[in-house]
Amino acid sequence: MVVTPLYAGLLALWFLVLSYRVVGGRRQGVSLGDGGSESMLRLIRGQANFAEYVPLILLLMALLELGGFPHLWLHALGVTLLVARLLHGYAFGFTQRWMFGRFWGTALTFALLLVCGLLNLYQFAHGPLSP
Repeated sequence: MVVTPLYAGLLALWFLVLSYRVVGGRRQGVSLGDGGSESMLRLIRGQANFAEYVPLILLLMALLELGGFPHLWLHALGVTLLVARLLHGYAFGFTQRWMFGRFWGTALTFALLLVCGLLNLYQFAHGPLSP
């Protein structure tokens, strides 16, 4: 595998940034939960939302890559995932209310779940794809 690890690495760095923002919020005196703070809640949800969706999509991409899915298409999926999570994470972790990032980050993430899921089902039904 050569494509999926690239996006896994880039996304890991972004997850580190989101996690650091949560730790920074904790330094403000909220040691558990959100402490009733809307800004802390946003930081936590931005990080948690990443952790809820990204691993599954990366796994689906890795399975496609192992099945011989064309690298160009894998890069398209990876770039879309990276853009989606940057938009969503920035909207939650760095702004008070940036609906563009939240909406498009979510929409692109859901589209990737659908596309990657369907491609994996296709690969299951028809065998590995040729590169």
